[in-house]
Amino acid sequence: MGNWLLIEQWYTPSSEEKIILSEMIPKTVESEDYKKIDEDENIVAIEASMDRSRGGVFPYYFGVSVRTDKQTFIFSCSSKRCETMENGEWTYYRYTDEKPRLPFG
Repeated sequence: MGNWLLIEQWYTPSSEEKIILSEMIPKTVESEDYKKIDEDENIVAIEASMDRSRGGVFPYYFGVSVRTDKQTFIFSCSSKRCETMENGEWTYYRYTDEKPRLPFG
């Protein structure tokens, strides 16, 4: 119970939230920001996540991480209705010290 109160409730999506997150990935791939990144960098992985501890209301605690061979881009809904996704943040590069999990040619 303590783990749920301190950690899991903020980062573990409900079944409805899992569906929303899965719908955000194709919207990300269709976005203009994603297409620009895809032209310049090698995209290695895409992952949807949520962070309720950031405050706010739906859909602003959802995000899609696009990991490239240079850095990670964080996409979020561009509006409350989430018709499109936009890149708003950048973060560390996971693959500096790690290799991709799948064997790539």
